[in-house]
Amino acid sequence: MTRNVGTLDRIFRLAIVAAIALAYWIGALSGGLAIALGVVAIIAFATSLVSFCPAYRLFGISTCKRVRTDALRRPKLLPDTHLKKRTKKEERAVMSFTKLSSVFSASPQISEADVERAASDGFRLIVDCRPDNEEQGQPNFRDVAEWAAKHGLSAKHVPVTPSNIDDASVADFADALATAGGPALGYCKSGRRASALWALSQAMPLGAETVLSAAKEVGVDLEPWKTRIIARGGAPAGDRGPGSYDVVIVGGGSGGVAAAASLLKRRPSLSIAIVEPAEFHYYQPGFTLVGAGVFKPEVTKRPMASVIPDKAVWIKKSVAEFAPDSDEVVLDDGSRLRYRALVASPGIKLDWDAIPGLVETLGRNGVTSNYRADLAPYTHFLAQTLRGGRALFTQPPIPIKCAGAPQKAMYLSCDAWRRAGALSNIEVEFHNAGAVLFGVPAYVPALMEYVKRYGIDLRLESKLVAVDGPAKIATFEEKDANGAIIRVEREFAMMHAVPPQRAPDFVAKSPLAAESGFIAVDPESLRHTRYGNVFALGDAIATTNAKTAAAARKQAPVVAINVLSVLDGKAPHVGYDGYGSCPLTVERGKIVLAEFGYGGKLLPSFPKWLIDGARPSRAAWFLKERLLPPIYWRAMLKGQEWLCAPHMIENGEQPAE
Repeated sequence: MTRNVGTLDRIFRLAIVAAIALAYWIGALSGGLAIALGVVAIIAFATSLVSFCPAYRLFGISTCKRVRTDALRRPKLLPDTHLKKRTKKEERAVMSFTKLSSVFSASPQISEADVERAASDGFRLIVDCRPDNEEQGQPNFRDVAEWAAKHGLSAKHVPVTPSNIDDASVADFADALATAGGPALGYCKSGRRASALWALSQAMPLGAETVLSAAKEVGVDLEPWKTRIIARGGAPAGDRGPGSYDVVIVGGGSGGVAAAASLLKRRPSLSIAIVEPAEFHYYQPGFTLVGAGVFKPEVTKRPMASVIPDKAVWIKKSVAEFAPDSDEVVLDDGSRLRYRALVASPGIKLDWDAIPGLVETLGRNGVTSNYRADLAPYTHFLAQTLRGGRALFTQPPIPIKCAGAPQKAMYLSCDAWRRAGALSNIEVEFHNAGAVLFGVPAYVPALMEYVKRYGIDLRLESKLVAVDGPAKIATFEEKDANGAIIRVEREFAMMHAVPPQRAPDFVAKSPLAAESGFIAVDPESLRHTRYGNVFALGDAIATTNAKTAAAARKQAPVVAINVLSVLDGKAPHVGYDGYGSCPLTVERGKIVLAEFGYGGKLLPSFPKWLIDGARPSRAAWFLKERLLPPIYWRAMLKGQEWLCAPHMIENGEQPAE
């Protein structure tokens, strides 16, 4: 039976409060070791009284951390400019239509003479695949449509860019071919986009092998779209996928693994597949403390096989496409998984390439980021060695993973420089693309005290747009006094950069996506707004909560209980309140523990006398450094849901347990 806060939860909450309070009292008398021993002993005793598994098992490991970031990536699309440039005269002399099938040919940019020739060759339709005004001197679609009408042809406009051939455009292209009444000619700058649209639209009726072979035979490179073509047309015969499952979970990060563990805890007989290509699982909140030298990098990383629940099947592949109308997930090799219920937790994409020059200089020239496991140690190195110059810290527009993380790196670096006596020689700037320091006003006063203490130049509505690593110059877009956007260059000795973030490509182009590109779910039940047997959690959902591991921990039981209800023919019964937690590390040893839900409502876990979230405290630091890592590895990923029981959202039958 589901409880808002059950009896066992209340007892365990009181046990934690008493344990921490007593341990700190002991620690004040006898040193830091007694703190850890006191917590272990008291929690173990308290929890054993309420039939929990022995709590000492939580603390049997060293500190570690991380949530999976986006590992499901689609190959980058290549621009049309891969083809050898030709003069206009040469193009006119050698222009030819590339025949891909008996009813479709592709061409580079056409002229009226080409339209006339197309009519004489028997074509009935011209499809313009270029956005208007893409290039100076390019005929717009209106011109082409007039030429087509003059020569008795129809014309359609399906404008796409090489990097954004979405499913809607593919469907429009397929509709155009279906109503052409004869052979069709598609064109773009080089003919490649038109060829890709044809292949994607015809993969299902003709088969992936057929369209790929046709393109290869005439020398058209469709490699950037090959995964999608196979996904739409199916893999070769005899390789049609591992099978069917009660539940398919996409993503082996914190949300996916926690949801799997929660489901199996309630119903061990379920057949569950977790689709995840990564070899390792990371606890991402630990990256901040790696960047501060508190954690060693290796303790934030574990083999993926060690965190996948024993009764779940790990499918080590990437997802190419969601097919919710047929209750299927299409994998990158073209194989398909069928499901009764889908749980999507694919994470968020860190778009490093969106800032020109950033990728090339990461890990060198004083440019670092705690958003990558391999770069966090470089953050610590810079904080330990920098003794003068300008240090820049950036934050992109929302949505981003843990909106407090960019500030955490800044405060901890400043504290290190203060302790070394170097802070007065370093000019620290925080360039935040947002209009406020932190999105929940209750925590801003405490943060502003540290901004002033460290002498930080706070620059709001300042967005990083380019980096010249060798020259050590960062370019920002800011507003002048009149509100106009201007570009400002800042030299730096060190820069901690955070990339823009968006939904993974295969999510944004799928039927599950909202307008934002993230997965459209009801914010309370976490059920998809259109597909009743689809649920989602974690960083990829289109909700307003903070994208943190703490949010995923609260979401997992909501998804698990509601999935079981749907499998049993019932409606979702429990809800998520938007809870997220952001432990803001304002100095080594102190944290402002921000805990809040939808609308910025404060949702503290502890009484104010123990941890006042609006003020920096050592108790909150102890919680983050010593308690949260083992709770993550030994509880959250194992289906132990202490202090996160969901609330009921409607009266009636109890949800399936």
